[in-house]
Amino acid sequence: MRVVIAEDSAVLRAGLMQLLADRGHEVSAAVADADALLAAVAEHRPDVAVVDIRMPPTHTDEGLRAAVTLRADFPATGVLVFSQYIETRYAARLLERNAAGVGYLLKDRVADVTEFTEALERVAAGGTALDPEVVTQLLGARRAVAGLESLTARELEVLALMAEGRSNAAIASALVVTPGAVEKHVAGIFGKLGLEPSETDNRRVLAVLRYLGG
Repeated sequence: MRVVIAEDSAVLRAGLMQLLADRGHEVSAAVADADALLAAVAEHRPDVAVVDIRMPPTHTDEGLRAAVTLRADFPATGVLVFSQYIETRYAARLLERNAAGVGYLLKDRVADVTEFTEALERVAAGGTALDPEVVTQLLGARRAVAGLESLTARELEVLALMAEGRSNAAIASALVVTPGAVEKHVAGIFGKLGLEPSETDNRRVLAVLRYLGG
């Protein structure tokens, strides 16, 4: 896995570089600002970029705005936002067109190194990795649109866990139900949202997008 890191903290930047190198991944570039991030991705075309939100010059939302640009200009590169903060406006833009290959994790809530690297690998492979708190803040009180009002409380729980990037097996474990029960809930979600089988569209991703957009 080839990775570009954008993190203005020299200590954390060095730590991420060492962590990934120790696990056999190639860090193509490690930079400290958004402009350098865009240039590094254009040059190296990595599998995934790890992006902090607050970077020079204003330390507000430069990283997240750069992440939105990356998704538009380099769709083959996954983007994992890794920050202490949740910025809902640009986060919604980051996810609104295609949640595949996008992650948003909060630094203070990542339990261990394995959790982080697995999320990064999932995003690099075109999957999704969203912290539950990010999902909660993105949703707010806007669920009752686009068919979501027809979902049961359990189906909403399943869909929220899908939005975090969890597999059916992981959802079953989290909810203490059987994998078969989860499969039935997922099928019910697809049906109520009008997501028919397709050779080109991933219904799981489309359902998550509907949920986040709601």
